[in-house]
Amino acid sequence: MFIENALRYDVQVNVLDPDPQCPCAQLASRFVQGRFDDLETVLRFAAGAEVVGIEIEHVSTEAMEQLEKQGKTVIPAASVLRTIQDKGLQKEFYRRHGIPSAPFALVESASSIANHAALLPAFLKTRTGGYDGKGVMPVDAAATAVPEGFKGPFVLEKRVAIAKELAVIAVRGADGTSVAYEPVEMVFNPALNLVDTLLAPARCDASIANEAKNLAIRVARAFGSPGIYAVEMFLTPEGELLVNETAPRAHNSGHHTIEACASSQYDQLLRAYMGWPAGDVRMHGMAAMVNLVGEGGTGTPHLAGAKEILRQSGTFIHLYGKHETRTGRKMGHVTVLAPTTAEVDRAVSAVKGHAKVVPASTLKTQSTQ
Repeated sequence: MFIENALRYDVQVNVLDPDPQCPCAQLASRFVQGRFDDLETVLRFAAGAEVVGIEIEHVSTEAMEQLEKQGKTVIPAASVLRTIQDKGLQKEFYRRHGIPSAPFALVESASSIANHAALLPAFLKTRTGGYDGKGVMPVDAAATAVPEGFKGPFVLEKRVAIAKELAVIAVRGADGTSVAYEPVEMVFNPALNLVDTLLAPARCDASIANEAKNLAIRVARAFGSPGIYAVEMFLTPEGELLVNETAPRAHNSGHHTIEACASSQYDQLLRAYMGWPAGDVRMHGMAAMVNLVGEGGTGTPHLAGAKEILRQSGTFIHLYGKHETRTGRKMGHVTVLAPTTAEVDRAVSAVKGHAKVVPASTLKTQSTQ
């Protein structure tokens, strides 16, 4: 999606990825297969680059630091990645900068939970490597056994009541100016612990929306590096906003901006890379996004219900080009645009009723029965 936008400007985009069949391999100006968490591989790949960016946080920060010393533009800065990669450092960063988040403690092992009874019930989170709910488990009592392989150190975070989960994409330019998109509301699939549907703008009071945008800008300014910051927040029943975590990159919560805004999150990211002014974050109208997640097992992906989806006015299908579908894997999304929330909701219901990403082999099996 970033490359699709960059093509409008005739900007050369080179990509490093360990998967030779990754979706961007066919679109990149130059594609190199290799590990982006390996120091030497990243340094060789980026030797001729002017600007170096990321699509995922789990990259070699040592390589990013060396590239910065070579005078290259690295977005986000290596120091930002070091903080983001460690949930403990991230939580301490929020506390140090006066950014509200849920109460927490850093613990080395589950046996230390008993020392922090005031935080219970809580969530125990591995400090590194977790994503999409992986590396997180609920803790209700001090004597908690953790599964094999669930290794510390951990963040023990107090469980807070949540009315809504919001996200705001904030953009910090090379000139230090910051802008923020309208907050979005994330509706989760409880079984997969993934965002099922995203509502844009979030259905909350204008005062809450403005507070959320200001909070996201505070986070971006605190990190200090140009780029995009997807700031995920909890809205409590009392109307308090608490920052859950931040992703310093283009994010699932900003995919709707491709059609819903004059300048998408990918356009903003390119502008930050190139040192250009930030784009227009205003929305054209109401929007929603439905994630297309694999179901029915593993195999070559097939989108069932495409014709029915496209019959809905203002719907846009995005398939990511992944060569294999798996149950629970994000395979694409559908964006819906409409003038009213009621029309958005009707279109979302239609999309969810028809859209299924399934292995193509299951279709053959069904046709022979």
